[in-house]
Amino acid sequence: MANADIIMVGPTETTLITELYNQVFAPKRDVAFFERRFKGRCSLLNLIAEVDHRPVGFLSGFELKPSTWFNWLVGVLPDFRRLGIASQLCEAEQAWARDHGYHDVRMECHNQHRAVLQMCIRQNFDIVGIRFDADRQNNLVIFEKEIGLHGDDDD
Repeated sequence: MANADIIMVGPTETTLITELYNQVFAPKRDVAFFERRFKGRCSLLNLIAEVDHRPVGFLSGFELKPSTWFNWLVGVLPDFRRLGIASQLCEAEQAWARDHGYHDVRMECHNQHRAVLQMCIRQNFDIVGIRFDADRQNNLVIFEKEIGLHGDDDD
């Protein structure tokens, strides 16, 4: 288990998000792709995971609707996978979303990304649906987790 530093970054770090994305995912995207996706989004959040001051992962999300936060992307460099970094990014995101009044977090994952599917289950996300991704001609599993403002109280 790596103990990553999770840092919130602003829109000026879109280049870093793009660079990390291109080391994790294909096809490669340019900065303009992210700028278009982020434009007009409510409550955009970008997190960077650093190990020994080196950026090794990222998470980007935004408001899906007033009560629901959407985890759009989470990625970790190949040499740093299976060290708990994606979980740390998601936990930081969930804490931020709860502190900002969101009740649920939603995320989607391609069926072949087993490590992310397993992480979602470990983090107590529920599978709430499946949708077809026309760009990749593949199914996405839709996860949702209630984070609420009440914590773990049973009141």
